[in-house]
Amino acid sequence: MTTDRQTSSGPHVPVLLRPLLAAVAPVSGRWLDGTFGAGGYSRGLLEAGADHVIGVDRDPLAFEMAQDWIGDYDGRLTFQQGVFSRMDEYAQDLDGVVLDLGVSSMQLDMAERGFSFMRDGPLDMRMSQDGPSAADLVAELDEAALADILFMFGEERASRRIARAIVKARTEAPITTTLQLAGIIESCLPRSKPGQSHPATRSFQGLRIAVNAEYEELFEGLLAAERALKPGGLLAVVTFHSIEDRMVKRFFQHRAGKTGRANRYAPEQEETPSQFTLVTRKAVGPDDEELAENPRSRSARLRVGRRTDAAPVEISAKDIGMPQLKGKRS
Repeated sequence: MTTDRQTSSGPHVPVLLRPLLAAVAPVSGRWLDGTFGAGGYSRGLLEAGADHVIGVDRDPLAFEMAQDWIGDYDGRLTFQQGVFSRMDEYAQDLDGVVLDLGVSSMQLDMAERGFSFMRDGPLDMRMSQDGPSAADLVAELDEAALADILFMFGEERASRRIARAIVKARTEAPITTTLQLAGIIESCLPRSKPGQSHPATRSFQGLRIAVNAEYEELFEGLLAAERALKPGGLLAVVTFHSIEDRMVKRFFQHRAGKTGRANRYAPEQEETPSQFTLVTRKAVGPDDEELAENPRSRSARLRVGRRTDAAPVEISAKDIGMPQLKGKRS
């Protein structure tokens, strides 16, 4: 989730920008910002020394909102509407790729986009503004499928109870707004204590991830970055919850040859060349200064790897721990 904050001086500053720029320094050459959003990472890269940045976003509104300031960079920033899982079709031989996962503050702050349980709006959640919406899933999926989404994608332990309440409520009236759904979820969970997240947080996360196929996009995007980067190129990924971070961590471990054997009695696997070396040995989180400036950054984690000259090899979504639903949506 991009959690940009609006500073008094103007542009949005994304989370972990300072440690990210430090990890990939010195910045130069051609970069791709696969989750353009409000443009904070693109601006940071350009001001740090990137020759050119390609901003990719599936949301056309992101580029409309950047028209006021794109001229500041004299043609060094170009836009590509699309998904970052296809970045290798947009560019090759890149010096770096940045991915900032999830929903942007711009989308959260617009009630009409339907991402926020704090603002009333249509139950939408579509980043690309096309395809089935969250309201469609809530209206059409059976109880078991809804529970799977809430549990597997939202890590919601009360998923069955919530799914049951949703199915019951929709027999009485269509569920079409964010506050309507949030109210249903709140009605079947204990009231949150001070300092705890809102009761609807995990359910909204699970639905949003399902609507936008975010885990599939992340898996394919990591592979696309591997194909698009030149030897020595850098891949920096910022995640916002444990499942995303686990997927990125396992991807880098797998590609750096650090997965090891399942147990000491397992046969040695044939050693293959590594596609990445680890720049950050552990995930980097926000420092005290950033937490004070932007409390939303508390869950953010940064991981960075450097591309080698080894050819890509086959990998499965299971290898990096991508959650798998029991059945496909119809």
